[in-house]
Amino acid sequence: MNWITNYVRPRINSIFSRREVPENLWRKCDECGTMLFHRELSDNLNVCNNCGHHMHITPRDRFLALFDGGIFTEVAVPEPLADPLKFRDQKRYPDRMKAAQKTTSEKEAMLVAAGEIGRTPIVAAAQDFSFMAGSMGMYVGNAIIAAAEEAVKLKRPLVLFSAAGGARMQEGILSLMQMPRTTVAVQMLKEAGLPYIVVLTHPTTGGVTASYAMLGDVHISEPNALICFAGPRVIEQTIREKLPEGFQRAEYLLDHGMLDRVTPRTEMREELIKITRMLLGLPPQIVGDLPAPDKSEQAANDANGAADAPTSGT
Repeated sequence: MNWITNYVRPRINSIFSRREVPENLWRKCDECGTMLFHRELSDNLNVCNNCGHHMHITPRDRFLALFDGGIFTEVAVPEPLADPLKFRDQKRYPDRMKAAQKTTSEKEAMLVAAGEIGRTPIVAAAQDFSFMAGSMGMYVGNAIIAAAEEAVKLKRPLVLFSAAGGARMQEGILSLMQMPRTTVAVQMLKEAGLPYIVVLTHPTTGGVTASYAMLGDVHISEPNALICFAGPRVIEQTIREKLPEGFQRAEYLLDHGMLDRVTPRTEMREELIKITRMLLGLPPQIVGDLPAPDKSEQAANDANGAADAPTSGT
């Protein structure tokens, strides 16, 4: 009986039991509800194939799609004080940081990298909204300054992808001080005559919008991104009026002159290549190279061309 219970029955159950499909193979679109296969979604840069809704994408995945061959070099960022205010709400600030680092596998809310797009050398910085809502703390301020200094040192344009819920409350006034610090960093680029391009992604709000996110030479946005200082709900409660449809969305801001372009994520790389080369005064990018001709074939072609050339008589 023990042999049947302990061996035969589990063996039969393992043979005939249904295999469960892993949950991470499919993802539901937040906008239209379509179930999307994870590989197709990843290949389309986390943009829904059905409705075009732009889902969250990490800075690392964004850089892999942006830089030539997915090759880039991370730029070191100075480490700030870990917990300057000894802040505690429902959790201690260091505990929140450890949880965010474990969830995102990143050190902080911004990644800075250097590489080439369409053979155009650039420095890029991107915020990660999944890391404590991409909040702007001292590390983010240090990251933007490090990106600007690297761009000035290498004489490259800076492309910044913003995504934030505002300043980091756990750092208090120190987080608000990043607004003037990052403004000075942007001024360094302007004095060096280097382009500063901002790509605003969903959402970009609070003090980020009031500082480095709106100081670019060119402002591009992904479709339907929320871009504001105070959110629509706060404004409606303050003025007690209904706001227009699509208020503070990318398309609305484009129509009212606050943005230069609204570009889908799948077309963003080509757009950035064109704009950076234009601002640097470079010719259009080389899309592909023809292989170098074989020397023996080239010599034979030159000989044939010389034989076929007309001669002048006297």
